[in-house]
Parts: sequence; structure tokens; C-alpha cells
Amino acid sequence: MGRLLALTVAYLAYLLAAAIGSERQQHHVQHGPCSYTFVLPEVEHCRPLKDFQVTNTLQSDSPPEAEPDSSQPKQGKAQKERPSWQERKLESLESAMENNTQWLQKLENFIQENVRSGMEEIKRTAVHSQTAAMLEMGTNLLSQSAEQTRKLTDVETQVLNQTSRLEIQLLEYSLFTNRLEKHILLQTQEISRLSDKNSFLEQRLLALEARYGRELQGLQSEKQQLQELLERQSRLVTQLQGELGSSTLNSTVLQRQQAVLTDTVQQLLAMVNHCNEISNMPKEESLSFRDCAEILRSGVTESGIYSIRLPNSTQTVKVFCDMKTRGGGWTVLQHRTNGSINFHRGWRDYKTGFGESSGEHWLGNDIIHKLTSSQEYSLHVQLKDREGNEAFSHYDRFYIEGEDKNYSLHAEGFSGTAGRTSSLTHTGTQFSTKDRDNDLCTCKCAQLASGGWWFEACGPSNLNGIYYPASSSVVRYNGIKWYYWKGPNLMATMTTMMVRPANF
Repeated sequence: MGRLLALTVAYLAYLLAAAIGSERQQHHVQHGPCSYTFVLPEVEHCRPLKDFQVTNTLQSDSPPEAEPDSSQPKQGKAQKERPSWQERKLESLESAMENNTQWLQKLENFIQENVRSGMEEIKRTAVHSQTAAMLEMGTNLLSQSAEQTRKLTDVETQVLNQTSRLEIQLLEYSLFTNRLEKHILLQTQEISRLSDKNSFLEQRLLALEARYGRELQGLQSEKQQLQELLERQSRLVTQLQGELGSSTLNSTVLQRQQAVLTDTVQQLLAMVNHCNEISNMPKEESLSFRDCAEILRSGVTESGIYSIRLPNSTQTVKVFCDMKTRGGGWTVLQHRTNGSINFHRGWRDYKTGFGESSGEHWLGNDIIHKLTSSQEYSLHVQLKDREGNEAFSHYDRFYIEGEDKNYSLHAEGFSGTAGRTSSLTHTGTQFSTKDRDNDLCTCKCAQLASGGWWFEACGPSNLNGIYYPASSSVVRYNGIKWYYWKGPNLMATMTTMMVRPANF
């Protein structure tokens, strides 16, 4: 505040000095930190009036003018009085100085009062102006602050949204990466499993090649021996033919007698064999039965091998009858129990049948066709795995067509415990073997899966596949299969297919 007052007084003094002139004398007054400058009047240029007298408040700045003297004596008197005039002038100057000092003090007081009131007014005006300016500035600052806050809020919202999107994308990428890693791990495991299986198959193939190579060498050696034997037999036959020719020429009568005797001996042998069969045949087999159900109705309750006469035919067939399972009366069509019989055979073997009725065997497609076409039969499939678990599949209606239809399968009315659905292929599927491919796959299922069966497109079942022992732990595609019971991992130790009349 003191600095502002000093600046104001200095500015007023400057304006006053500019108005009066720069050549006038100045008087400086120091009041505390404030400095005051006053312009003094020029005393030597002032000419007071003749009757002017100096009072207590105002004195003449110069002595009165001397009157013109007409005589010399008067000049001498004036010269004598001159020192007293200087004294008066000095006193007059001192009095004027004192008056000026008092005037300056009054002026100083007046200026101080005016400056004080002006400064207070200026201060009030400045305070109001500063307050208004500060309020306006504060308002502007608040407005700018609010705008900046709003912008910051928008930026923060955008950053949060962008961050959320980035986090979601990062989470999605993380989940996708996890799934991809799991998929890659599964693929790696599958590749490793296939590699192990491929190595095993390669080893087995090498072993089979070595074994078959040895067998082939043995067969070639045996073939050579047979060829040599055949040559010797041919030479012997040629020799005998020569001797026979000569004997024929020499004894025609003996030849005729020999022919008669030969016919007689053959007839006697046939009669002896027929008598032996009749004498060795059990009483219950001497009767004619269509199937095992009729044998059971005749009173026979023991399971075993019996002869049946096929419908509309004089042909008799030995079959195994199961008289215990689900009421008995079952004619067994197929049985596997130990792998002693090779089921990877051709069309002719499956047509006529092979194996022993008391053990592993296939009854024959011709016999199955003739038997199941005479009346309605039901099919019962009995299964047992290497853990001893048993299950069955039952079909209310079952038959196969003749060879002209490739023994097409017909099975309906599924029930049982070996799966939720039937593992037999659809009705109308044709029978296939390794030498006659009737399936719907270009891969030849009988060659790939082994055995003869109703494959369709390699299908979910094959009870005539290769029999692997219970100790084997490797899953094989060409083994015994009943998919909807144990999936592809079935290691069956026993299978049985058997039929009996549907109305039993």
C-alpha cells in the first residue's frame, strides 16, 4: 500500500512539474518511504507594488527600487545605507523562506490528505475491480475446471471402455489359446498313440513276414518233395498201366470176373456201413426232428449234438442243441470259445459250414437259410468278455435269404443287455467274405476286419473276427466286435449265435 501511495504522489508531482516548467526551482521532501517534489517560485523576477508591505504571511522577494537622486550628496548617503538594505534583504529572504516552508508544509498536509482520500478511493476501486476480476477469473477457472473435469471424465470413460474391451479380448484370446493348447495336446497324444500302434503293427508285420517266410520255405520244400513223389507215382502208374495192358490182353476173362467181384465187395461194404450206422445211432436220433426245439419237446433235456432233418429236404445235419439257456430248444449257428478254429475263410467254407459242432464252428449259410426260411425263428446272441461279464441280444424275427441274394440278413425286434441298440446291421445287408466282397465300402471290410459277416460299410459288429486271447491288451480292429455293448474295446472270450421258433 505504501508503494502505491508513493507512486501516486510521484506521478502527481511529475504532472505538476510538467505544467509549471522544467526550469523552475524544485523542493524535495522525504516523508518516510515517500518522496515529494515541489516547484518553487522565482523570487528575483517578481516586482512588488510601491505600497506593498511585507506581512507575516508574505514578504517581498526583492528590495524596493531606489528613487532617482539629483545630487551627489544623496548618492553618498545611499552608499552609506546599502549594507543595511542587504541585511534587510537577507531577513526578507529568511522570512520568505520560512513562509515558503510553512506553505510547503500546508501543501504537504493538503497533498497527504488528498492523497490519502484518493488512495482510499483508489484502494476501494482497486479492491472492487480486483474482486470482480478475481470473481470473473474464478468463474472462468471453475468453468474451465468443470469442462476439463468433464473431458477428463469422458477420457476416463473411454479409457475404461477400451480397457474393458481389451480385457475381454485378452480373456477370449486366453480361452482360445487354452482350447488350442488342449486340442494340440489331444492331437499330440493321438499321434503318439497312433505312432505306438504303428510301431506295434510294424513289429507284428515283420514277425508275420518272418513266420510266413519260414512257412513258405517249408511249403516250397514240401512242394518239391510232392513233385518228386508225383513224378515217382506217375512213373509207377505208367508202369502199372503197361503191365495192366499186357494182363488185359492176356486175361480178359479174369478182368470180367474181377469187375464182378469188385462190385459185389462194394455192395457188401455199403451194406455193412449202413448197418453199423443204424446200430450206433441213439434211439432219440433215429427219429426225424426239424430243429432242437422239437427234440426238446420230445423229452430230451440234455445239451449236446443231435441230428436234424432240414425242412423240405432229405439232408440231415448234426447240430449242437442248447437245452438250458432261457428255456432251451436253441439250435446253435455259431460258437467261439478258444480261437482253435480259423474263421478268416472264403465263400465256400461259409456256405457249407466248418468246425466241430461240439466246439468252435459255423453251421453254414445254406443250412441257416433252409432252417430259418421254413418258419419264423428268433435269434439269440450270447456274449462274454474277458472279465467274465455276460450279455445278450435278442431278435424276435430272424432269417437269411439264399445264395442268389448273397444270404441277405433280416433281423427285427431287438432287445437285451448288450447295448442300447442293435449292433447287427440293417435289414437287407449282404454277406461278405475275403474272396467275395458284397459290402458298401470300397475298403473290402472282410479283408480289413477279417472273417465272413454282414458288414454293410464295415458296421458295428463282427462275431467272426480274429479271436485274441484274454491276456492281450491291445485294441484291434479285426477282432471280435459288438460295438454297442463294449465299443471298440470288446475282448470277447465267448460268443454264441442260436435260433429257435418264434412261437416256442
